[in-house]
Amino acid sequence: MNRKIFICLLAAVLLITVVFSEAQQPKKIPRIAYLSANSAVGQAANLKAFRQGLSELGYVEGKNILIDYRYADAKLDRLPALAAELVSLKVDVIITTGPTATRPAKEATATIPIVMANDNDPVGSGFVASLARPGGNITGLSTFSAELNGKRLELLKEIVPRLSRVAVLGTSTNPGNGQALKETELAAGALGVKIQYSDIRDPKDIQTAFSAARKERADGVLTLNTPFINTSYRPQFAQLAVKNRLPAIYFSARFPVEDGGLMSYGVSSAELFRRAATYVDKILKGAKPAELPVEQPTKFELVINLKAAKQIDLTIPPNVLARADKVIR
Repeated sequence: MNRKIFICLLAAVLLITVVFSEAQQPKKIPRIAYLSANSAVGQAANLKAFRQGLSELGYVEGKNILIDYRYADAKLDRLPALAAELVSLKVDVIITTGPTATRPAKEATATIPIVMANDNDPVGSGFVASLARPGGNITGLSTFSAELNGKRLELLKEIVPRLSRVAVLGTSTNPGNGQALKETELAAGALGVKIQYSDIRDPKDIQTAFSAARKERADGVLTLNTPFINTSYRPQFAQLAVKNRLPAIYFSARFPVEDGGLMSYGVSSAELFRRAATYVDKILKGAKPAELPVEQPTKFELVINLKAAKQIDLTIPPNVLARADKVIR
């Protein structure tokens, strides 16, 4: 009997010791990375939305989740090194803020999960096998940006009925740029509008593009998904459009309209980045990116700046103004 009691007591002591030891072990805090081709200032609104999404899911930065930030500040050649640096930190998930950042992240790792906060053509860019079954270590959210260029061109023609020539500004090295330009050309053909494309691969090309638009007597400007528009250079787009008296429509919802641009139509960036947090949560809880479908947007925004319209003596038709989600007066 004494032997049985001794064995039971010993087992109980061992069990308590194991439980106490496990309780004493510090719990590993998930570490995620935030990689952007743009600047911290340019990403402020998106980052705020992403943090809001994390907060809604119970994550508090610095307490139960850590975030490492890397910004290329529109110096795109820095992205591969920044991506490699984040991989070396052995983060649990990498958030990319656009296709320009997703490409180097993909090249840096085939094992760490990557969440695209927004991508205009993830299948065409080779990031995922399909929207329903990504198949690799990348998943996230798509923006439909290429498909929306036809709608943007229609809006531009509604506010400029005489529209016959449009300067289209893009970045050829940006994944999805080719498809976006193709969609724009198809819409232009249907509307009887000629396209004049300018490639922006360096900040100095912004001024050159607007000078070319003026020289060729363009009636308006349409921007494709260029990484320069969400950086410290974005006010330059708005300023040059006003200086050259060119009505312009931008791909990015709100930006650079809030910096003085005329009009934008696109997916709600805030909603995309807020939703990106749900992917992080699922992956941290064990979900595989290969099996998480790429989410497609459901919310779009038309933003109009009446101050910018007044500066170029343009009257926005009432029917267009009535459809705006936000009007800056």
